[in-house]
Amino acid sequence: MQQTNKLKILNDPIYGFITIPNTLIFDIIEHPYFQRLRRISQMGLSNMVYPGAHHTRFHHAIGCMYLMQKAVRVLRFKGVTINKDEEQALYLAILLHDLGHGPFSHALEHFFIPEVTHEDLSLYFMESLNIDFDGALTLAIQIFKNEHPRKFLYQLISSQLDMDRLDYLKRDSFYTGVVEGSINSDRLIAMLHVVDDGLVIEHKGIYSIEKFLLSRRFMYWQVYLHKTGLLSEQLLLRILQRARELLQQGKSVVANTNLIYFLTTDQIKKEDKATFLEQFSNLDDYDVWAAIKEWQQHDDMILASLCKMIIQRKLPRIELSDTPFTIDYVTTVKEKTSALEGINSDNLHYFMFDGKVSNRAYNTSYGPINVLLKDGSVKEWLDVDQQFKSSALMNPQSKYFLCYPKEVSL
Repeated sequence: MQQTNKLKILNDPIYGFITIPNTLIFDIIEHPYFQRLRRISQMGLSNMVYPGAHHTRFHHAIGCMYLMQKAVRVLRFKGVTINKDEEQALYLAILLHDLGHGPFSHALEHFFIPEVTHEDLSLYFMESLNIDFDGALTLAIQIFKNEHPRKFLYQLISSQLDMDRLDYLKRDSFYTGVVEGSINSDRLIAMLHVVDDGLVIEHKGIYSIEKFLLSRRFMYWQVYLHKTGLLSEQLLLRILQRARELLQQGKSVVANTNLIYFLTTDQIKKEDKATFLEQFSNLDDYDVWAAIKEWQQHDDMILASLCKMIIQRKLPRIELSDTPFTIDYVTTVKEKTSALEGINSDNLHYFMFDGKVSNRAYNTSYGPINVLLKDGSVKEWLDVDQQFKSSALMNPQSKYFLCYPKEVSL
């Protein structure tokens, strides 16, 4: 029987040729759990704003592995010991770190499974794969859970300068065409070092950190939290909420069996975890899109109207404000929205809604960015780069949104 060539080379539009390091990683990539990431959009419904943003979690995961390969080479060149098992575990952990994302990634983060995060689900999948691959992922899981004694290994997976962020900023900037959000990941990785088991950036890289954080702030407000993308994802949530509500009322809602399962089940039972993972591994963007197309013709006016808004891109109006909207203004919008045909107090929340989004470019809850000074000492980046200490990079910023039909005149 002819053997499969498992030492493949992938051509990435950003990094060029990416080599799959070994046969185990090839087999992991070939597994249905990982192949599903080809059908999970990286940026939710951002393509409603940026037409090129159709890349997937598959692209991102492969890119993260490539950057991890570079990071391992750089750190070894600087004398940091990383043995073969740790190297393999790093590649596996970063490759699988987003395995738990559901349809449209962050847009539906807590809709299908309210009590768990995508990181929790990624861990469940990794544990399942570890059984399939006879314990080959044990060390990767240990690092992923931050239970490995060498803490810098975890920081390469999850920190303010991890391979995840270095890839998604560069990749999302590329696919959206928003060049201001691009970062120099090569420069940042070249500046990495390890001191006292902690990841640091060499002093000559402090301006690269500035650029990285500025790019991250720009991408959040200009791309990830763009008002039209935000509105589209809010509509997506309400479409699925309405479908769930109709099912709870015993009404017919036609959809893929996997989607129906998650519209009627929102709890993970320990005894059903295997069943749950199997169902979730078959749920992707395609199931939701197919349902939305079908629901445009549903008898329920609310569900049909919301679906047509998304499919035809006939979106409501959205207003953004740096301060909360006044009670009088919101009341006026409610009254005028309720006066429209087919809208009343019972279904108003599907057609008019508000909320708040926040972002913080430099968030110390993920751990500080530490800088290695020329004298060998280590300081937090903010103590080295004083000009940014009180800037918008450091402080959380919030914006308030209000959505309502365009037929409402104010």
